[in-house]
Amino acid sequence: MSHYDDGTPSVMRKKTVYTELHFYRKSDVLVQLTKAFCQRFMPPYGDRTVDQMVQAARSVKQNIAEGLTDGQTSFEVEIKLLGIAKGSNQELLEDYQDYIKHHNIPEWAKENISRFDKMRRFCLDHSDECDYHPYFSKWNDEEMANLAICLCHMIDKAMTTFLEKRDREFVVEGGIRERMTAARKEMRSTQNQIIAQKDSEIELMKAQLAQQQREIEFLKSQLKGEK
Repeated sequence: MSHYDDGTPSVMRKKTVYTELHFYRKSDVLVQLTKAFCQRFMPPYGDRTVDQMVQAARSVKQNIAEGLTDGQTSFEVEIKLLGIAKGSNQELLEDYQDYIKHHNIPEWAKENISRFDKMRRFCLDHSDECDYHPYFSKWNDEEMANLAICLCHMIDKAMTTFLEKRDREFVVEGGIRERMTAARKEMRSTQNQIIAQKDSEIELMKAQLAQQQREIEFLKSQLKGEK
């Protein structure tokens, strides 16, 4: 449990800077890549798949951002929204796989391992949209679709690992109610310790005062005897 500077326990979880996570940054790449792919290779009108693909890509990115932001107060909301992001990522993956099947394009992971390995290394080493953007107007549909499929698999694997970690944290730490209860108990315990310490200090001061009064009385009796 985290604490404020004055020692007060906090029910807030440590903030996750989602913009630093590789799977979030790759999801941003996937949004821009999908928009470019649909503009170049999908029908401009009459195909609902275009909107579905763009919305699925956006859903991955937006639900990661919202889930990890809301996660400061709620494990439950975070896990739910990350689960939605994971589902949207799977939906987008299947759209790209359907595209390459429909257009008789090879899926490199199955049919061209050397090109797949080269692309996979590039994706592992690059997580920011600026690294991919110059190629959006140069790659053909085979290259862009296979790149998107690779990114979808990477995002899914990273999110699966992240969700497993969050699941374990939830079992150990509990949700907001458990943290609120723990914080109140810790606060009461701290207050009781402070009260007990103050009581002990008061008793010590009383004893010291009584000792000083006895010494004063003794000195007074000494003075009377001298007179």
